[in-house]
Amino acid sequence: MTGQMALIPQSNPIVSLRHVSKTFVRGTVALQDFNLDVREGEFVALLGPSGCGKSTALRIIAGLSEASQGTVEAVVAQRAGGVGFVFQDPTLMPWATVAGNVQLPLKLAGTDAAAAHAAVGQALAHVGLSDFAGAYPRELSGGMKMRASIARALVTESQLLLMDEPFAALDEITRFKLNNELLDLWRTLRRTVIFVTHSVFESVYLAQRIVVMTPRPGRVFTEIDVGAPYPRDELFRTSAEYAGHCRQVAEALAAATAEERV
Repeated sequence: MTGQMALIPQSNPIVSLRHVSKTFVRGTVALQDFNLDVREGEFVALLGPSGCGKSTALRIIAGLSEASQGTVEAVVAQRAGGVGFVFQDPTLMPWATVAGNVQLPLKLAGTDAAAAHAAVGQALAHVGLSDFAGAYPRELSGGMKMRASIARALVTESQLLLMDEPFAALDEITRFKLNNELLDLWRTLRRTVIFVTHSVFESVYLAQRIVVMTPRPGRVFTEIDVGAPYPRDELFRTSAEYAGHCRQVAEALAAATAEERV
């Protein structure tokens, strides 16, 4: 397998959460003393069991929810394009075409029609949907709907891509294919990606760094660097190196869960 070693960038963080806690109105504590730094160009996975606060952390970074305590700094949010968010459900408007769905963020921003048309075309090309610009969501497979959702997040040229278990509902074959396509996009466009998942195998395949979280209230239990080179492919997925990383991460996740039960 060729490629450079996946070294973690050492630049200043573009996302920084310090001692962040989140308590909802009914008293549920989703996050407690949560700390996270993410650097430009990095691919980070947040890994933990369902309900551990992964999605809450992502929404706080995106500015869709406010922390109850702590400080949140997202330098990239002030840059052109801001933050792109990909939800677990593609959330496409059924009455709009694929192009219309992808154009929505630009329409809301008041982007010139000609510039918006060009940006939509480029975003669809990035995800392989150029031939489906005029199709409606009902005509798309699950994987194609998710590609459209990713294109919508990319269309504003956002430098930070937040992804909340986007492939969880897909079959394994489609999920593997979209994992590969996402890594190709990340390496080509050099975006910063924070990817939420509860899959050990997916986190190891995709990420440079895996942040293992405890069950609710979520906090960082440990961080694990995956030193495998890119590009990653099926040879990596079936390698002893991949299996070893998966074992290490699975053990850390089990320890995080066990600690909460003590």
